Amino acid sequence: MNIAVCIKQVPDSDKVTIDRETNRLNRTGVPSVINPFDENAIELGLQLKDKYGGKVTVITMGPPQAEQALRDCIAVGADDAYLITDRKFAGADTWATSYTLSLAVQKAGNFDVVLFGKQAIDGDTAQVGPGVAYFMDIPVITYVKEAEKTDKGFKVKRVTEEGYQVWEVDGQAAFTVVKEANTMRLPSLKGKMRAKSATITTWGADDIGVEEEKIGLKGSPTIVRKVFSPPIKTNRETIQNEDPKQSVKELLGKLKERKLI
Repeated sequence: MNIAVCIKQVPDSDKVTIDRETNRLNRTGVPSVINPFDENAIELGLQLKDKYGGKVTVITMGPPQAEQALRDCIAVGADDAYLITDRKFAGADTWATSYTLSLAVQKAGNFDVVLFGKQAIDGDTAQVGPGVAYFMDIPVITYVKEAEKTDKGFKVKRVTEEGYQVWEVDGQAAFTVVKEANTMRLPSLKGKMRAKSATITTWGADDIGVEEEKIGLKGSPTIVRKVFSPPIKTNRETIQNEDPKQSVKELLGKLKERKLI
């Protein structure tokens, strides 16, 4: 089985702060990590490889330092890695990113399935997986918890608010994977050594044959009119009482006073 996993390197959200003057994320000194939901996609790809054979190829679009995220994937068992990087991609929204990744995936190989995390923790849109599937003209199933190969394609469990649905799809497909699916395995010493010396294939805009009016800021229909952070609330009140029952009583009393209950 030939499996592709698209990942994203994101700022470690536990350490990101907001610059109150510019209203932008302050990334200075903030370490980058593999998007946590993408770890579930990686693990599902490795599980499919373990069960059915084949190889796992990891692809990311980002700045040159995103190479480290790809090496981390190789350390846990991925076979190949591609870094899609070019200044021309700067400013890309999810539409332009999906277009660019779709070309990279098709150039990298003929894959049976293309996996994504259900969303990225920085943008939180959950649009890139379905977007890549759209540009590749293949079916997509979102919120996948389990997947198995069939004679014609795949059978998956898709998480819903009430439980899960069982879907079957024929031929090539794309899945977005939920956190409940698994936990990414830890790298072995052998894997770390292999990752350190692995060759990461790097492609720019010209290498994947993009139409330049469809990439980067130029190819992004999303327009950000304003960025702001919510005002800091200063009227907070803390109830402090050694007796939990008394604390609850005080809280209920205050909520009733304000007609909140």
